[in-house]
Amino acid sequence: MEEVLYYNELYDLYGELLTDKQRKYYEDYYFNDLSLGEMADLYGVSRNAIFKQVHNVTNKLEDYEKKLGLLDKKNSLLEIINTIKDKNVKNNLNEIVDKF
Repeated sequence: MEEVLYYNELYDLYGELLTDKQRKYYEDYYFNDLSLGEMADLYGVSRNAIFKQVHNVTNKLEDYEKKLGLLDKKNSLLEIINTIKDKNVKNNLNEIVDKF
């Protein structure tokens, strides 16, 4: 489950960098909870082709994070924000981070 949450966070940050086809496969697998077999039937390709595509997308998301580190930076900012006592400042900073 943690793995799925991790990839979904990466997708939120980097999804726009993927092709339409990559986004569709990712969304069908992770968001729409379609099985590889269901997706293979839907797209008229083999189950193995779907598996490779989904695997390639998750690798690409990991690569983006490795190069850009936006999720790591976002989490670091959230840790710092949680130490702030002033609720007004805290809320304003959380609003900024939520735009990531």
